[in-house]
Amino acid sequence: MPTRPRTVLFLAYPQVGLLDLTGAQTVFWAATKAMHERGLPGYERLTVSLAGGLVGTAEGLVVDTQPLAEVQLAQVDTLIVPGAPEIERAVAESAELIAWIASNARRVRRTASVCSGTFLLAHAGLLEGKRAATHWAMCDMLKARFPAIEVDNNAIFIEQGTVWTSAGVSAGIDLALALVEADCGREVAMQVARELVVFLKRPGGQAQFSELLQAQAKDTSTFDELHRWLGDHLSSPELNIETMAKRCHMSPRHFSRLYKQKTGRTPAKAVEIFRLEAARRLLEDSTRNIDVIARQCGFGDEERMRATFQRHLAISPRDYRRRFSR
Repeated sequence: MPTRPRTVLFLAYPQVGLLDLTGAQTVFWAATKAMHERGLPGYERLTVSLAGGLVGTAEGLVVDTQPLAEVQLAQVDTLIVPGAPEIERAVAESAELIAWIASNARRVRRTASVCSGTFLLAHAGLLEGKRAATHWAMCDMLKARFPAIEVDNNAIFIEQGTVWTSAGVSAGIDLALALVEADCGREVAMQVARELVVFLKRPGGQAQFSELLQAQAKDTSTFDELHRWLGDHLSSPELNIETMAKRCHMSPRHFSRLYKQKTGRTPAKAVEIFRLEAARRLLEDSTRNIDVIARQCGFGDEERMRATFQRHLAISPRDYRRRFSR
């Protein structure tokens, strides 16, 4: 363990994304608290910009920054480059900042980008021949602009030697948790995740957007009543397409086709997701036996529930309970 705090440098610039910047900052702040409880140094967090002073974020809030010229790079451990919603405009207005990144990023131990901050690293020449992540909506643009970069459309975050990149906005929290775990160990990272009430940790290779969010973005009002009913009947052995179709006054064939069209997933997959969410809540809030929870949520037995947890969350029900039980 180091005997002095690690310095983390956060680059700010006009119209930077607020959560891109503060999400990772909060993780390092909480990690510092956890390390101090152990009598160990944590992180010194510096928010900097080219000229220093107040910098306006895309959301309208302003942050106070130190001038880059005042930073002693020899003492910087990690450089964090957040993104911006209008990244093309940010890139066009940040030639001097990009030049600074290109000249100085390799002087620190590691460099990381959050969301579209990947574009700033790409323009600085740090990602040639490497895999990289960015916000899912900007992956095609990154591929088109930088064909020498292997863009991963799904990854939450990617480590490539001393350079880390992450997906959209809140994925910066996942990235920062991974950096903290690499520095301070799993116990500290888990404590940080619990304090911030986030799931430790989404694996870097996990899909960027969940099936539940994907469904919510579509027109699902047709099946609102069905979804409420499903929540109360997850343990039913007759929870099948025929039963759900009957609830919606449709033929099984028409129901299956319309449900997939409206929600983006099959009825069987929807039932699995509902059961998974119910099991997660019971693991967090109750002391019931895991096998009892598996039967109550309709999995039948613990092994089937374990397979579902591993497939969707990359964690077993027992490990999930150990981390998040109240």
